[in-house]
Amino acid sequence: MPELSQETERGRAVLPFGTAEVTGPSMVPTLCHGDLLVVQYGARIRPGDIVVLRHPFQQDLLVVKRAAERREGGWWVLGDNAFAGGDSTDYGTVPEELVLGKVRFRYRPPKADQRSPVAVVRWALSAARPVFSDRSASRRFRAR
Repeated sequence: MPELSQETERGRAVLPFGTAEVTGPSMVPTLCHGDLLVVQYGARIRPGDIVVLRHPFQQDLLVVKRAAERREGGWWVLGDNAFAGGDSTDYGTVPEELVLGKVRFRYRPPKADQRSPVAVVRWALSAARPVFSDRSASRRFRAR
């Protein structure tokens, strides 16, 4: 499950925006291991949004998931990679107070093996993107 850097928590008290780094495969193909995120704390959450939340059973662990739907008691969250697990299918509805913010922007750092001019151009065209709930590459996964 994507774990986020603790810098996310420290910056939250001062500014409504913070940064986070994704580790793990649960949000592939939307987010990959190593992606850097810009998170807006306290933003209004809608179904389909990618959110940062505290894990319900291990609250010192921050995770990133897709808010699938609002249910009694909070949000039902899912990872875009159904095979990775670590979402509401494992721990149930996440209380509203554990949802910290909404992911607004994703930056994918270059890989070490991207040396050819074609690879650098392809990376430059796709490295930085806003994250939208309705235009995600993983939109098809939300209907599960």
